[in-house]
Amino acid sequence: MSRCRIALVLLAQLALAACNGPQDPVARGRYLANVGGCNDCHTPKIFTATSMSLDTTRLLAGYPAAAPVPALPAGLPNPAAWAALSNGDGTAWAGPWGTSFAANLTPHETGLAAWTPELFIQAMRTGKHMGTGRAVLPPMPWQDYGQMTDDDLRAVFAYLRSLKAVANAVPAPVPPKS
Repeated sequence: MSRCRIALVLLAQLALAACNGPQDPVARGRYLANVGGCNDCHTPKIFTATSMSLDTTRLLAGYPAAAPVPALPAGLPNPAAWAALSNGDGTAWAGPWGTSFAANLTPHETGLAAWTPELFIQAMRTGKHMGTGRAVLPPMPWQDYGQMTDDDLRAVFAYLRSLKAVANAVPAPVPPKS
């Protein structure tokens, strides 16, 4: 094989590896969680006058348990007509389904400690908590994440299990007012 052909084959293999992302399951899971936007809802934010950053002491720990449950702003026209409203740091959402809170995805007992990779995959496929429980509520795009391969979902779960465990008992969803 000529040097040019070998170089092209190597470049093609490098490009394929780059497209597929990291191969270590935890690194792959971190990559998928980051591009999948998991921090957008599941990590509390820190705001300053000029920026917003992730609270890395509570990475993927969900809605802060010590925070009061936000009320819908007064004066909204029919709140059920709105698609969704978010609290200030994007960890709570309200809409026609009521109010939902981003789950604690860390390996703490208040998070995913009792979960297995199979339960995680089942939850992403069915939109049910632990695969069989209550509905996973908006804005969680489980329908999209459920399209991931089992290997990708296992990698995301491996990454979540590698996080620092954060004690944070997230409130239960609040149903809509009748």
